Amino acid sequence: MVAMSGRVLVVDDDRAIRESLARALELDGYEVALASDGAAALATIRDDRPDVAIVDVMMPNIDGLTVCRVLRAERDRLPILMLTARTETSDRVAGLDAGADDYLPKPFELDELLARLRALLRRSRPDDVAEQSSVLQVADLKVDPTSRRVWRGDDEVELSKTEFDLLELLVRNSGIVLDHTTIYERIWNYDFGPDSKNLAVYISYLRRKIDTGDLVKLIHTVRGVGYTVRAN
Repeated sequence: MVAMSGRVLVVDDDRAIRESLARALELDGYEVALASDGAAALATIRDDRPDVAIVDVMMPNIDGLTVCRVLRAERDRLPILMLTARTETSDRVAGLDAGADDYLPKPFELDELLARLRALLRRSRPDDVAEQSSVLQVADLKVDPTSRRVWRGDDEVELSKTEFDLLELLVRNSGIVLDHTTIYERIWNYDFGPDSKNLAVYISYLRRKIDTGDLVKLIHTVRGVGYTVRAN
C-alpha cells in the first residue's frame, strides 16, 4: 500500500471524533487541521488551504451540506469526503448533489476512511508520480482505462462495455467495499432496488473471466453489503 501525504481538514462538532481522527491521520503521515463547524471550516479553507476535507453533515450554524454548496458555488474543487450518521439513500444523494466527492456513513472502519481519502487525493493529483501511468493494477490484474483493455497476468481478457465499467470501478476503489446502491448508481445511473439480480449476474460474468482456474481470487463478496477487489 502506497502511503500518501497531504494536509487534511477534519470538520466535526464532536470533539472526540475530531481528535481521534486527527491522531489516526497524523500516524498515517498527514498534516491535520481541525474545525468544529462549517463557518470555521470555510475560514480555514480560505486562509490555510488543505488538500482534502473530511466534513460531517450534521453541525450547528453552517452544516456540511452548506459547506459543500458554498465551495462549489465558488467553483472550488477541494476534494470533500462527507461523513454522516444517516444511512438512507436520499441522504447520500443529497450529499453528492451538494458537491461532495465521496460519502461514508457512521460508524465507519478507519481503514476504509483512509482508503477513500487516498483515492480522493490520487484523483486530485493527476500529475503525481504515482499517476503517471494510467494503468490500474491489483496483484497481476491490470486495467487500462484509456484503451479499455484488461490483462490477468500475461493473458488479455475480453470484456463487454458494462463488464469493463464495473471492473474499472472496483479496481479504482481497490480495498473499499462498494455497496449495491453505489455500484448501481455509478454503472447504471439507477438503483434497481434490493430484489434486482442484475449486479450479481455481472459479478458472476467477471469472476468467470477474471478469477479463473487456480488464480488468486480478486473479486470478493461482502455479504449484506456489496463487492470489493483486493489481493487477499
